[in-house]
Amino acid sequence: MYLAFNDLVRLFSNMRGIKEADHFYFTVTDDANAVQTKGLFVPLNEDSGELLEAIANGAIAAIWDIKKQLPKYAPNHFPIFFTDNPIEAVRELLQFYIEKMDGDKAEQMNMTKFVFLNRKLLKENKETYDIAVMLDKVSKTFPKHDSERRG
Repeated sequence: MYLAFNDLVRLFSNMRGIKEADHFYFTVTDDANAVQTKGLFVPLNEDSGELLEAIANGAIAAIWDIKKQLPKYAPNHFPIFFTDNPIEAVRELLQFYIEKMDGDKAEQMNMTKFVFLNRKLLKENKETYDIAVMLDKVSKTFPKHDSERRG
């Protein structure tokens, strides 16, 4: 089961761009240079690259730090979900997706691929696709603050 546009709307109410209820995200990544067919781009730091590069590599939406200026070239129709804490947004997204997948017994199903190359986030691994491992690494590397965040 793929991550869907409506899933992101539930998590991030502050957004701009076209509202495409039938959009599904095949890839979620923090690397603009990664091939991201029907991708959701989540820049976590300066090493993530530019939004334009992510779009060129297949991103069809992004989660964006509201404190950072959106590039002027960002298409008006391009869905952008705003957050005040991108790391916490990734944590929430991973947790939501794990819960969404929990209990689904299909033998063969399509799943969203999570690809994070942030070295601080993953330390010794270049990349990982196991979302439970990613959630654990995010939680250990960036401990959750007591304040509640909704973006």
